[in-house]
Amino acid sequence: MSSTRANYWAEVAVDATLALLLFFEGWRHLAGGLMAGMLAILLGLFAFSFVEYFFHRWMFHTRIPLFAQGHQMHHEKPLGYDSLPFFLPGAVLFILTGLLVLVLPLGFAFLLMGAVTLGYIAYGLSHFTIHHVRFKHPLMRRWAGSHHVHHYHPDSNFGVTTPLWDVLLGTRYVRQTRKL
Repeated sequence: MSSTRANYWAEVAVDATLALLLFFEGWRHLAGGLMAGMLAILLGLFAFSFVEYFFHRWMFHTRIPLFAQGHQMHHEKPLGYDSLPFFLPGAVLFILTGLLVLVLPLGFAFLLMGAVTLGYIAYGLSHFTIHHVRFKHPLMRRWAGSHHVHHYHPDSNFGVTTPLWDVLLGTRYVRQTRKL
């Protein structure tokens, strides 16, 4: 784990570059037309939403030291710049793209992984923003509040970018009514 601003923003830059490259090459090599391209992008975003939930719930909140220690650091200091070494997520995404290219058409695989990479960037920036910005708009306050609840009730609200999987898998926090 790294906790420097330089590493955090370098990771965003590397991942954004990778996403742009994947989208460009995906559209260049796409054989199925606009609908196939849009399907690849939607599938990639949907897949990432589950990956986000999966890692947050079953990897970061476990006793696996590699994951749990870094995430515990975030729960203790939520305003920090905790992130993986800037090159690691990009390398993993690049390797996954290589594997998908073996089983999917080239353009489709590139677009799908471009969307997964975009989802990862959205997750990182959303999470950063939730902890560093005080929102005035009610919908934005509610969205950020959902994640802040997770810091007080760590067995709920694992989704940062979307509550979809929390709703579907029953981990969405529901306030208990007070007994008088």
